[in-house]
Parts: sequence; C-alpha cells; structure tokens
Amino acid sequence: MMPDVLAKGRASCYKARDAFYACLEKESDKKPTEIATVGLLYPSECKKSRAEFVNRCRPTWVKHFDRQYCARRRVQRLLDSDGSRRDPSSDGTRLVGG
Repeated sequence: MMPDVLAKGRASCYKARDAFYACLEKESDKKPTEIATVGLLYPSECKKSRAEFVNRCRPTWVKHFDRQYCARRRVQRLLDSDGSRRDPSSDGTRLVGG
C-alpha cells in the first residue's frame, strides 16, 4: 500500500474518533444507554458518531482507543474525588518547629 493512503486512512479514523469522544464529553449529562467495547457506555445522542468511528477505524484500534478513553476517565474521576476529600487550604507543606 502507498504510504499516503495509510496516512489518509489514519487521519480519517482519528477525525471520527475525536468526533465521537467530543460527543461523549458534550452529552455527558445524558444517560448512557448504548454499549461500546470494553464496557464503555454512551448516550444515544452519540450513536451516529460512534457508527462513523467504528466504520472508519480498524476494530483493534476502536478497542484500543476505547480502553484509553476509559482509563483516562477513571484517572480523572480518582483525581477529582481525591481533591474533594483534601482540605483546600492545605498545600502539602508543614511548618517545622512550631
């Protein structure tokens, strides 16, 4: 295959991926009713962009990107919940000697 064909395919996949994940962020207040790979749930409002993503990317890439997205969301939730339990006035420094 010609390298430019591969590059165009990748670019098309990335564009569809970004559109789908942007939809997830935009519609994050909606109830997720659809199931993707690796347990990713998404609202029906993103069904069209999900179909485009799946059609433009290799199945192994879709699974990989879904895993990455889920991992990033998990880390963000942990950071958010950790920050809410921490005293906002504490910056982690301690006074020595009293």
